[in-house]
Amino acid sequence: MTQPEVLDQNIRALQEWLRNAWQQLGDPSLTAFSRRELRNQMKQCSADLRMHLQAASERPPEPPATPPKTFAKPALRLLAWS
Repeated sequence: MTQPEVLDQNIRALQEWLRNAWQQLGDPSLTAFSRRELRNQMKQCSADLRMHLQAASERPPEPPATPPKTFAKPALRLLAWS
């Protein structure tokens, strides 16, 4: 896997983890201590996500896999029947 693919995969994983953590935070069966720990983990995950997004925005754009096609005026030939 290339570096950009790993970075994109990490970003998606952190986003998914945060999404699940928000849902878990709404669970009424969590204790006060569990909520506090979850919020601390969410803060750390948010900081990690911010760092990964910053790294993704700073990477140079990837060149296209194939060179762009250039269209030129074709040389015209006259064909004659003999």
